[in-house]
Amino acid sequence: MNNILVLGGTGFVGRQVCEQLHRAGWRITVPTRRMVNAAPVQHLPRVTVVEADVHDPDALAGLVPGHDAVVNLVAILHGSEAAFERVHVDLARKLGQACRRAGVRRLVHVSALGADADGPSRYQRSKARGEAALAEAGLDLTLLRPSVIFGADDRFLNLFARLQALFPVMPLAGAGARFQPVWVGDVARAVSTCLERPVRAEGGHTEIIECVGPDVLTLADLVRLAGRHGSRQRRVLPLPRSVGRLQALLMELAPGEPLMSRDNLDSMLVDNVASGRHPDLRSLGIEPASVHAVAPTYLGGQGGRGRLNRLRGS
Repeated sequence: MNNILVLGGTGFVGRQVCEQLHRAGWRITVPTRRMVNAAPVQHLPRVTVVEADVHDPDALAGLVPGHDAVVNLVAILHGSEAAFERVHVDLARKLGQACRRAGVRRLVHVSALGADADGPSRYQRSKARGEAALAEAGLDLTLLRPSVIFGADDRFLNLFARLQALFPVMPLAGAGARFQPVWVGDVARAVSTCLERPVRAEGGHTEIIECVGPDVLTLADLVRLAGRHGSRQRRVLPLPRSVGRLQALLMELAPGEPLMSRDNLDSMLVDNVASGRHPDLRSLGIEPASVHAVAPTYLGGQGGRGRLNRLRGS
């Protein structure tokens, strides 16, 4: 295999995947709705950026031919039922059909650890329906299910570090929810490693790999970790579920993307940890990095000196 199409290649995970695939010698096509969004990957010599709307069936059908494999990273964390259906389910269905018509059999899809058709949140249920839609296409399909993903540009630990620099206390909904955070570099390696394996027999084959790190931590633990290695650590104030849902509702009503939604809280009703029913990163020869080892390397810049250094650099 030489040519690969990466949907979602300009995002947080996508940038790492493109860099990993570039180092492995792949020629990569990255579609984007606006060329300016692709600035982080345009410097890679073997990356070709094309302006296209992947939700348009005709545009998607024109993108897939000529590639040996496809990676799908497109996802949202917040939205209405219709938005989740469009991004997680309809796109998956259209992508599976486009791959079949073009004769492209290898597809790696980054889903979510909590994907469950009967899950408590719209996010989890739509992720499961998207997996099912791809499985129906009869492809050589790998489903990667990561827990919450952390890394230098994440909107998770970085966000909690910045909030603790602003507020004297951290009122926290879902404080006891358990996660098994995975480093973005390990997820990118998993994508590349899966693609290096030969295409399996005709007739369709689906495998599921759970992408988790070695540490199981509550949300409160992760907030404390972000504060400890960021600018300052604040006291975490766990909120009752009813108060937490009210807080999330107010965040949804605020302009822009919400920091937390009621659907996020519904997702946290189920622990986001490995089930043990599927192989993990070690089955790919990847020893997952600990959040305790990686997070301090990038959260240390959240304080005043770090912000000043970033300003100087810009």
